[in-house]
Amino acid sequence: MKILFMGTSDYAVVCLEALAKSAHEVVSVVSQPDKPKNRGHKLAPTPVHAAADALGLLVHQPTTLKDEAFLPVLEAEQPDLIVVVAYGRILPAYILEFPKYGCINVHGSLLPKYRGAAPIQRAVLNGEKMTGVTTMYMDVGLDTGDMILKKETAIGEDETSEELFERLAVLGAETLLETVDLIEKGVAPREKQDDTQSTYAAMIDKAQAEIDWTCSAAEIKNLVRGMNSWPLAYTYYKGSRMKIGSVSVLDGDFAGKPGQVLYANRTDGLCICCGSGAVLAKTVQFEGKKMMDAKSYLLGNSIEENVILGE
Repeated sequence: MKILFMGTSDYAVVCLEALAKSAHEVVSVVSQPDKPKNRGHKLAPTPVHAAADALGLLVHQPTTLKDEAFLPVLEAEQPDLIVVVAYGRILPAYILEFPKYGCINVHGSLLPKYRGAAPIQRAVLNGEKMTGVTTMYMDVGLDTGDMILKKETAIGEDETSEELFERLAVLGAETLLETVDLIEKGVAPREKQDDTQSTYAAMIDKAQAEIDWTCSAAEIKNLVRGMNSWPLAYTYYKGSRMKIGSVSVLDGDFAGKPGQVLYANRTDGLCICCGSGAVLAKTVQFEGKKMMDAKSYLLGNSIEENVILGE
């Protein structure tokens, strides 16, 4: 089967590599335009563009898909199926309707929960115990198409969004290959989504990473996990931004105000009072510094006890 692959981020790379190794033919790859990166603002290829180059695949990077701008490529390559994974743009109807077998997507949630741009992070932020991937036929809606296959996986108690991204990318690739084979054989299932059960996973904003110390210790741990590795949860210590990479929850009653540093030393670490319970910050990063183990940081630096973080 001739497949056109559309993707941009790291999450999509695993699916592209799996397809390229399969018996199916990837006729070409579509990714978003390269963007300036780092201080030099030199154009850098998207992760999918770089992976496609390594695989020797032709890459298209259209600046627009509107007004049938991409139709000449479709007509020239005649794909039987279009596979879309974390491409980052809404596809117009002329693309969705072009291939013989339609367009399919690999989504990082158990649809209809967490439709939208950030399903993996939102599942962690909300303290979900289970998640997974769903393959689906695409339509003009946002992740509203008929479902094909679902694969579940448990979310680890301390698992970060980044770690879950990596696992779901592999699970997504496995599910994609199974889906494509079923489509080619004409036996792929098709299940409509129950819109009444849908939830929306909005894009992550850096401002959402600021820690609200009036929340419970468990909620703050979920925020820290969900914002790792980007943009990283943060607070302020005496006006300086302090990022927190990981925490553990300390249960019990603590005599302190939300955000109050209960203790900070190289033996016990950094303990912070929450709206209920407390957290032990395991890794921290101050401006201009690298992420460090909190106890190691406190070997050569001090954090004043009883200070209220975030003020």
